[in-house]
Amino acid sequence: MEQLKTGQFFGQTSRHIQLGGLTITDTQYTHEKVDWHYHEKPYFTFILQGKVLEGNKKEIYQCSAGSLLFHNWDDSHYNIKPPGFTRGFHIEIEQNWLDQFDFSLDDLKGSLLVENPEVKLLFYKLFAESCINDDYSNLSVDALLLNSLKNIKKTDSLHSNSIPKWAKTLKEFLHENFSDEHSLTALSKILNVHPVHLSRSFPKYFGCTFGEYIRKIRIEKSLALLTDKENSLVEISCVTNFSDQSHYIRCFKEQIGLTPSNYRKLLI
Repeated sequence: MEQLKTGQFFGQTSRHIQLGGLTITDTQYTHEKVDWHYHEKPYFTFILQGKVLEGNKKEIYQCSAGSLLFHNWDDSHYNIKPPGFTRGFHIEIEQNWLDQFDFSLDDLKGSLLVENPEVKLLFYKLFAESCINDDYSNLSVDALLLNSLKNIKKTDSLHSNSIPKWAKTLKEFLHENFSDEHSLTALSKILNVHPVHLSRSFPKYFGCTFGEYIRKIRIEKSLALLTDKENSLVEISCVTNFSDQSHYIRCFKEQIGLTPSNYRKLLI
């Protein structure tokens, strides 16, 4: 089985950046199929454009724009790319980077599909910082990545058995119906949970309020749509159910720090 060295991915790498103990690559996937392999360093794969299937010993992930995967260094996997343009953004992590922050990845084994919208938004910011790549990018990337890892660990530490069934159901429901309007009363009926208990308990399992969580999901979904130049901001704001384009731009800038148009320039 092939081991890929740091900075090595199957495809055409357009950018290769070293920031302290981090290696950042931006790669267009060109292989229809990549056989079983593993990487020498733990790393993240963030799909910016297109689609790819990734399989490991336990699961198969159908990844599209906005999908985020974490791989520990010893995890073997394979990839299948359907026809079309697919682009991945990768961050590989050296042990010395972890040591300086006294951070361990020992409890994050194998491969992990990250679904937390807060972490995905942090990775969009990471991508933007890597494009800017000025004197302050190193500091920003370190902070964003460390925050991402802490969020992943926090989510992972809530063992699935300790999360009530209603919270799991609600998470799936909100992600599948992100563009719909929701009310506390309607959700409580669907979940068979009292509205007061639902409102009080939501931050414990989701890390923010209802409104904040839904806005984060909608912004995250919109970022994947920005990769297609045919999608206008008006159309994107409509699909993601913001009240209008101005509302979408305002919420986007609050989350990402750039306007959708400026971010699209970095992305494309």
